[in-house]
Amino acid sequence: MSIITIELLNKIKEHYTLDWLNGTHNFKHWARVFANGQQLSEQQGVNSKVVQLFSVFHDSQRRNEHLDPGHGPRGARLALHLREYLPLTDDEFELLTIACSEHTKSRTHDVISVQACFDSDRLDLWRIGVKPDPEFLCTPMGKLPATIEAAYERSINKISENPFGIVGSQFETVVV
Repeated sequence: MSIITIELLNKIKEHYTLDWLNGTHNFKHWARVFANGQQLSEQQGVNSKVVQLFSVFHDSQRRNEHLDPGHGPRGARLALHLREYLPLTDDEFELLTIACSEHTKSRTHDVISVQACFDSDRLDLWRIGVKPDPEFLCTPMGKLPATIEAAYERSINKISENPFGIVGSQFETVVV
């Protein structure tokens, strides 16, 4: 079950300065990271809530589509700013901020939920024409050829009408 809400997406959108629908780190990328994360959350010990929220915060504070080393920590700060909308315990929230802050700096992490966050993003390298290398993925499931192939299929197909599984019919208001 998704914990992403229309209200949360609208709040994040208010703080997003790049093109919402075009570019390599946009809403569509977040939707694919979400889907990758849903698959990776099937692994024992992965906290699906952390992975879901990572998908919408990890690139939410990019200032450009290229080199932006501070975007992960800024995404973590936005999560803190919007903390009241996040149904996480303090421990889960700490994992979310670590994953956002470290997703471009760290190769891996000791906690499988953070590893799943890293993998969910790295599996979407297909969007820039790069096949994810299992050597740079963290989780057992992420390294599987079938998982990498599923991420490829997501990268070439149009995102679904409601990629975050939000209940209700207002989803289209966020996309535009």
